[in-house]
Amino acid sequence: MNLTKQIERLRQRCGHNPLALITGGSSGMGLIYAQKLAEAGCDLLLVSNQEVELGQTAFKMKGRFGVRAIARYQDLSARDAAESLLAFCREQSLEVDILINNAGMFFFEELSPENEAKALTMLQLHVYTPTRLCVLLGEEMKRRGYGYILNVSSMAAKLPCPGIAVYSATKAYLKSFTKSLYYEMRPYGVVATVVCPAAIATPLYKLKPSLMKLGVKVGLIGTPEWLVRRALRGLFRKRRVVKPGLMNYYLPPLVAILPKGLVDRIWRKVK
Repeated sequence: MNLTKQIERLRQRCGHNPLALITGGSSGMGLIYAQKLAEAGCDLLLVSNQEVELGQTAFKMKGRFGVRAIARYQDLSARDAAESLLAFCREQSLEVDILINNAGMFFFEELSPENEAKALTMLQLHVYTPTRLCVLLGEEMKRRGYGYILNVSSMAAKLPCPGIAVYSATKAYLKSFTKSLYYEMRPYGVVATVVCPAAIATPLYKLKPSLMKLGVKVGLIGTPEWLVRRALRGLFRKRRVVKPGLMNYYLPPLVAILPKGLVDRIWRKVK
């Protein structure tokens, strides 16, 4: 897939330089989405709660690729985050042509009152805000008759394991929600795609650099660049689900057949 050609086609369709809104666009996979789209000539609206990194990223995208790159510092786990972002777009006369709901968080802990606040933040960030953005910005795309929505789920959507109870549940929601949204948006010319990465080499999982490097070398962990290329290719090919990596196909069935007693013993050792 030639991403530059896809962006040019979208430019001809909408009559202006396409604008991609990327949540969590200042680091990790969000940063790679920004780089790939800017390289193809797409303008950017980057949203993140990392104020310094966000400003630096927008500045670099402008200088390196000559596109418009707008930094929006915002806590996407706030209850009114989607409405606030829509109001900002309207104040700035911004039309979002591509929405990438990428912002996320992760923790590996047994659910308890002590980490309930983190769990509720995760629900807001992974479920409520992406849903509201799909509704609010999706409605504008429907009226215009075109647009692209990419929601970032995870292979964990099929791995309800101890330690990631809320994480895997929220990712399962994003996968199911987007698969349904795909059909609801199709009659209006809007594409909704969900990508379900397996293990990706980003700071999200807080692995030691040596383990990360080893995982990439043996093929158990993919690079963000590889994942983003696959996700964007699937989006512009109007795929409903993108599941890159062999682990997506062999790991969930293997985990599903593990005896419950064995899962209990493993969990007692790792928690």
